[in-house]
Amino acid sequence: MPQGDKSSYTDKQKRKAKHIEEGYEDRGVGKEEAERRAWATVNKESGGGKKSGSGRGKQENHDSARKGGEKGGASQSAAKRSAAAKKGWETHRHQAHAH
Repeated sequence: MPQGDKSSYTDKQKRKAKHIEEGYEDRGVGKEEAERRAWATVNKESGGGKKSGSGRGKQENHDSARKGGEKGGASQSAAKRSAAAKKGWETHRHQAHAH
């Protein structure tokens, strides 16, 4: 099978890749890069192209979907991060004076 041939993927895998690709494009990733990342994600989750059927293949791993598109630290607001940094600095300052 030549590289780039998607015939061995199930319809569900193709739909998933399309959906992931659109999500990347919405976040400003270029068309080709979005498609490349989408198929990489589908491959990572399902182990590549495979035909559906009872008891075939390995179980899928959906860890990549749980991340929810949040980049590192994005789950916290800027204000919360700032407050945490100030608190840490205060603690550090007090401990430095205690010695």
